[in-house]
Amino acid sequence: MKRSSQMGNFNGNVLVSENNRIIYHASFGFTDATKTKKLTTDYRFNIGSITKEFSGVALLQLQEQGKLKIEDHVSQYIPELPKWANEVTIKDLLQYTSGLPNVNWKKIKNDKDIFDDLKLIDKLDFVPGTQYDYNMNNVFLRQFILERITGMPFNLYAEKFIFKPCKMTSSVMTPFENENNIAKGFNNDSVADKADLPLTGGTYLTTLDLLKWSDCLHSNKVINADSLFELGQQFNLPETQSSLGQAKFKNRKLIEHVHDGRYGNYEALFVSDPNKKLTIILLGNNHNGKLFEISDAIAGILKNKKRKIRS
Repeated sequence: MKRSSQMGNFNGNVLVSENNRIIYHASFGFTDATKTKKLTTDYRFNIGSITKEFSGVALLQLQEQGKLKIEDHVSQYIPELPKWANEVTIKDLLQYTSGLPNVNWKKIKNDKDIFDDLKLIDKLDFVPGTQYDYNMNNVFLRQFILERITGMPFNLYAEKFIFKPCKMTSSVMTPFENENNIAKGFNNDSVADKADLPLTGGTYLTTLDLLKWSDCLHSNKVINADSLFELGQQFNLPETQSSLGQAKFKNRKLIEHVHDGRYGNYEALFVSDPNKKLTIILLGNNHNGKLFEISDAIAGILKNKKRKIRS
């Protein structure tokens, strides 16, 4: 890890847990583009696409409570959307097979803009369930459905029914104000990322809280084993993702869970093998695209194999 940091491949925090025990937990580099303050393990990072797990789990929680079925059509919960909502199911949103075009980022400034833009969509890109397109309209629509059913903003729902039960005490979901220990993204020219748009759903957390999430999810504390299996299913084509990223099952039991995320210059990866009770977590605020290599090297060390990271 020191070498990866010195080579400019990693600026962030790392945690390795084996047999329910943290065996390595360290920080490398700086909190922001000024490079004046060193990171500590208390710092929180945006986890990018890994946050999609929370809206997926929330919907499966509601299914377990009998408040929805993932085969239900979107129009059942948000009837004012155009006629395409009669064709798209919640399952399509979970597996990115809805056919919805991507968010029009040029005109989006807040949640209302996203919802208004959904109402303007008159045609899907493909028949739901026939193709795959990984885009954020699927995720925002999941959140809108959840808010419609529960009557509460998604960030508050996540805090109450996901973060709190899992004892994820450092986790915060956008929009938020005046939080401490937030690492700020920056590029290799020391230029800071732009400020977040006030959209609901972006999650900032520590390496320790991401470990708590992994343990909580895999031990069926937030959803049951059947729901976990359902959430881990993906469209039957190569290079597709489920709501859990890459999840592998054997006899309906989770045997591997890998999910990575990117947001601006934030980068995030967790790799978990529930059978071997091994979890590797890497959270960074200076994107260099080396997290999978670093994770493979850590796994290699644990298997007594030497690996080198290329510069």
